[in-house]
Amino acid sequence: MPLRVDQISEGVVLLTLDRREKRNALSLELRTELAAALEKAAAGDDTRCLVLTGAGTAFCAGMDVTQFGGDRAHKKQIVETSLRLFRALAELPLPIVAAVNGPALAGGFALALLCDVRVASTTATFGFPEIGRYIPPSYAAAAAALPEALARRLSLTGEVLDAYQAHTLGVVSDVHPPAALPDAAAGLAAGIAAAPGHVTREVKRRVLLAGEHTWRAALAREEQALREALLG
Repeated sequence: MPLRVDQISEGVVLLTLDRREKRNALSLELRTELAAALEKAAAGDDTRCLVLTGAGTAFCAGMDVTQFGGDRAHKKQIVETSLRLFRALAELPLPIVAAVNGPALAGGFALALLCDVRVASTTATFGFPEIGRYIPPSYAAAAAALPEALARRLSLTGEVLDAYQAHTLGVVSDVHPPAALPDAAAGLAAGIAAAPGHVTREVKRRVLLAGEHTWRAALAREEQALREALLG
C-alpha cells in the first residue's frame, strides 16, 4: 500500500507516504488513499491532529509524471484524484503537521504548504522546480502559508531552498537532525492534540475563513485551470 496510517499517541495519527522507490511521488492510488485518510479523520472525533511525512529519504517529489497522458478517461482520473486530494487537505478541519524528512518539491511542496505547521530534517529541500519546465506551480498553496513576496518569488523563480534557508524565511518552524525529526513532529502534534478537538477545529475554521477570498479562491481557479488543460 502506498500510504501507511498509524496511531502514534492519543488523538494523533501519522500518515506516511510510502513509495520510497519513487521518492513518494503522488500516484493515482496514493492520491486516492491520502484523500480518503484525510476525509476519514475529518469526519470522526477520535483524531485531533495529523502528522504527514514520507518514507525513505524524500518527503514527496510531486506528481507521478509517468502516469500523465492517456485517453480522456485516464485524464479525468488524473484531474479528479488531484482535486480531491488537494481540496481535502486545503479544507481539512483538523490541524496537520508536515514532518518534511527530505525533498518536498513541486506538488510535494504544495502538499507541505497546505499543512498548518512544517518541521524539517536537515536534509529537506523545498521549491517549485516545475516552472523550469513551463508548468505553473500552485501559487495558492504558497499564498496559504507564506508572505506574498516570498510566495511570488518561489513560484516565479523555481528556486529550491535548503532546510536552513527555509527556516530563516519562515517556511518551516524548526529544523532537526533526521533521526530526531519523527519525535519532534510527534511531540508537536501531541501538544496540539492536548487541546479539546472542538477548540482546534474552531481555530481551523477561522484559518479557512480568513483565506476564503484569497488563497482558497486562487485554489478554486487553479482547479478550473487544470480541468480546462486536461479535459478542455
